Amino acid sequence: MQGKITLQKLFAILLHRIVFILVSTAVVGLMFYLYTSLFITPMYSTSSMIFVQNYNKATEEANAQKANDSANQSNNSSNNQQAKKIFSSDISGSSSLAGICVILFQNSDEITALYDGCSVNISVNENSFYITITVDGSDPQKCANVANQISEQCMTVYHNNFDYGQIGVIRAAKEPTSPYSPNTMKNTLIGAFVGLAIACVIAVLLELIDTTIKPDEDLSEIYKIPVFAEIPDFES
Repeated sequence: MQGKITLQKLFAILLHRIVFILVSTAVVGLMFYLYTSLFITPMYSTSSMIFVQNYNKATEEANAQKANDSANQSNNSSNNQQAKKIFSSDISGSSSLAGICVILFQNSDEITALYDGCSVNISVNENSFYITITVDGSDPQKCANVANQISEQCMTVYHNNFDYGQIGVIRAAKEPTSPYSPNTMKNTLIGAFVGLAIACVIAVLLELIDTTIKPDEDLSEIYKIPVFAEIPDFES
């Protein structure tokens, strides 16, 4: 091929090899799909949620079990009941306590022993006293079991280190039904795009290294003369 490649020529080249481009796109996309489906381990994620508060609700059962608790606990609870609201100091204090508890839980041997090969993240929801326990792994049932076991163990660890306040489970972890990774559709589309790009580059390179003279345009560009007619090859 002689001369410079214009945008019009580029489109002509791609159109001329459209079958090759489409087949290459489909093949590479299929390869990415098969690799994702067969060789990448699916990963599942689930989470449980617990809460931590620096004050207890005033109940007869709690007072009976913790008769030697300080008077500040019951006074704070009674004040909450009389005012029929939760004071901002209760929320900020509980939020600070939740942050301390996360550090405690992350470094507790009793809790880390329950990870069982899963990836565990224990974090506080911003500006709150809610703690989320997120568990990732290749076995969905194991992820749910680990998250729930950690939630229960957190309550034991908390009561072993703090005499006041309260902790409880808000949401138990459920077995995830579908993996969050890998994204088969996304990877297939990426593969198709890669195949399309490679096929287009190869098509242009093949045209550039092709030194044969083709009718009409190549003759006009080489000899700078117009072509008035062609003699067809009757044999072919």
